[in-house]
Formats: sequence, structure tokens, C-alpha cells
Amino acid sequence: MRRSAWGWWLLLVVVSGCTSRFVDFAPDEEAIYAQPIDEVWPQVRAYFRANGFAFREVPGGASLETEWREEFAGSRVSAYWHRYLVTARPEGPHRCKLVITRESRSVNKALKAPGSELLWVVDGRTNDNPSGIGSPMAAMLAQQQSDEAVVLVGESQQSARDLVLEWKVFRKISPVIAREKKTSSASPDVEVMKDAMVECGVPILGLGRLARAGHVVLLGEVHGTKEVPHFVAQSACQVATQGIPVTVGVEVPAGNQARLETFLASEGGEEDWSRLMESPFWRSPYPDGRNSEAVAYLLEALRKLRAQGLDVRLFAYDHPPSQGEAREEAMARTVLEVAAVSPGRALLVVSGNLHPRQIQGLPWNRDYQPMGLRVARERRDVYSLDVAYKSGTAWICAVGPEQKLDCGVKPARGQDNGDRYFVQLFGGLNAQGYHGIFYVGEVSASTPAVFRGTEPAGDARATSSGR
Repeated sequence: MRRSAWGWWLLLVVVSGCTSRFVDFAPDEEAIYAQPIDEVWPQVRAYFRANGFAFREVPGGASLETEWREEFAGSRVSAYWHRYLVTARPEGPHRCKLVITRESRSVNKALKAPGSELLWVVDGRTNDNPSGIGSPMAAMLAQQQSDEAVVLVGESQQSARDLVLEWKVFRKISPVIAREKKTSSASPDVEVMKDAMVECGVPILGLGRLARAGHVVLLGEVHGTKEVPHFVAQSACQVATQGIPVTVGVEVPAGNQARLETFLASEGGEEDWSRLMESPFWRSPYPDGRNSEAVAYLLEALRKLRAQGLDVRLFAYDHPPSQGEAREEAMARTVLEVAAVSPGRALLVVSGNLHPRQIQGLPWNRDYQPMGLRVARERRDVYSLDVAYKSGTAWICAVGPEQKLDCGVKPARGQDNGDRYFVQLFGGLNAQGYHGIFYVGEVSASTPAVFRGTEPAGDARATSSGR
């Protein structure tokens, strides 16, 4: 599986400069400029300058390195630092390509390998950090001074070539280069309209094939991990920045819908978090992973995306106290209702991995009809994915030896297919009723949000409310 997930890197194909082609979230082709480096490079510099990046260039070469830049500033659960290394390479005497490598660092621990400690340097002379002291976010990440450089200790990292950004730059500056060539033989720097540069993590391989307008993607998870909510947040970001409106469904009681919408439209202040956490959902005596710190991270990430102008929505679709097939039917009805009024939106619906199955029957009930089967009977373009992961831990509720429900951190056994997120299809439904898998790497348990005090969720005011 690892070979199939990474094999596309070995199959890069040189293509012509057609700016109207559809670019997947993780494209498998390089963008080739029909001009030499000396005509392309000034526009590359202008692009990054116009999008607010401070950078350093390699003297005498077509290469630049941006300074670290913070996204989602001020949040303990969804903040990122990221930077780019950009190099122009010749493709013959009159053509060239850009190779862009993106590094990201996050305070969120979802991508952190157990026991790892990451260290990186943030230049104190950037536009976003002119004093060298750092932002409030940097201070919260334990600033240290070492050899006159600001050193930040982070929780997780990703580094990879970013073909998505390569195509984004290509589509933006190619028409400018063509116009400049018509009017002048020179290629001076020009003013480029500023694009939304939202940090969405390393592109998720295979996601763009499914997350399209009008499609419903049902994601079956193991509750209580940090990685699945992070995957959903990253997916929503990548879909929305492609210009596709996205709606995320969470397995939260539908009675919380107004509360979720209020939070999504808020500024994310202490009172906003307190109102969100006043719901009994967050204080279940048997927290099963759906009300975890990582789920709070997901909500915060969606709020931040919406605050930056992206078309992101959220809905709750669980229906307690219904159980069994009555619950499956109620959940399916809610998903279908949201899909019916959202024909131009992509729906990403996350739930426990029994619900998305599109096949009748369970080992203990051959007539059982899960939510996924009910939704697929009434709609086209409904895709069910089962979670896949490398072994780790999860916060799981299970019946113990004394026939009592025991909730806590427990081992989760999986298969190692690397560290990068990806989606892989089977070519049809498998015997369990899934079209494919979504892979999230090594999993780690996420404790209930009120245990850890995510944002202000666990403070005295939030926990003392009986409402």
C-alpha cells in the first residue's frame, strides 16, 4: 500500500502550460513554464512578496527561502508555522519549472511521533516578527535564546514537495509573463493580486477525487484519536481553498446544532468556548472519544477557516436516545436533508466506522442497515471510507471484565503505511461496505476536552455550569 500511495512521486509527467485544467489537491503532474528562468523568476519573487512572505534569496541563483510565518495565530490547538523553499530549474534551453518544498510546524500534537522533540529556528527579522521577540503564539511555544537566534520547541512537523502550490503559482503568474512578453522584452517585477494563503498542511493524496461539489464522503473512524479530527480539519481546509464549499458533519447530538453554529460564527473568545462547552455532550460520564480535545481542535480549526473567509459549515447529526436501526435511520435522514439543501457543497461526514458501511448486515444481525447504506439508496456520489492507521493508542470505551463500561487510553493496532495522510480507493465496495480507506499514520489517544482544559473549556466557569 505504501508503494501505491507514494508511487505517484515517481511518475511525474511534463505537461504544457494549460491554465484551465483541473488541479487535484495532490496533482501528479509538474507545471512547466514555456519561458526561461530569467523571465519567470521575477514573477515568482513578486508572487511571494505580494502574499506577505518575507524571504531570502540565494545570491546568483534562482532560489529563495521564506521566513517562518504563523497561521491561525493565538490558538493553542490549530496554530501552524510554515515556510517554503522555492527553486527554479531549467527544462531545456527555453523552459523551466519550480520546485517548492513546504515545511510546517504545529503546536497540535496530532503529527508528533511519541518521544520526539522538534527544534527549529525562526528568524527574528521577519515582517511578522520585526522585534525578534516573537508573537504571543511563539511565547506560548516556549521561546528560548540560543546563539542569538529565537528557538521554538514544537510538537509536530511535516515536510514535502508542494505540487499544489507549484500549480497555484503557475496559474497566477503565467498570464502575467505572457502579457509582459508581448509589451516588453524585459521582465520587471509586477504587482500581483494577493491570494488567500491559508495553511492546510501537506496535500492529502487522493482526497480531490472524492471531495467534490455534490459528493458525500462518509469517514468511518475509531473514536478518541488525535489524528482523525486533524485529518478532517486538514481535508476541509484543502477542499475549501480549492474553491469548493465544504460542510463537515460530526457525530454530535443534533440538539447542539445552534450552539455549534454560534461558536463557528464567534471570535473564539473565552465566553464563546464556555457557551460551547456548557452542553451536556462534553460532560458525559462515559466519554467515548467524540467529545475529545481533538474534536475541540476540529471545531476551532473550522471556526478559524470561516473567519478567514472560506465557505465552511458544520452540522450535528446524531440522535440520542435512539439506538440500533432507529438511530441509523435518524442519522441518515439528517445527512440527506443537509445534502439536499447543499447541492453545490462537498460533505465530509465523520462517524464511528460501523455507520458509513454501504452493505446490509452485521455479524450479530444480518438484516441491519447502517446509515451509509440508507444514504446511498437515495443519493448518487456517496462514498464510504474506513480509517486505516499505524498502531498506537486511542481513547476507547469498552465493556470490562465486570461487565461495566470502561473508558480510557487503550492500544490500537494497525498497519504501518508511512506517515503521510492519504485516501485510497478499492475500485468498488469491499465486503465490509467501504469504497476505500483514509490513512492517518500513527494514532495517539485524545482525552476528553474537559480533562485537559482545551482553550477555556476546562476552566472553572465552564465546568461549573449545570446547563
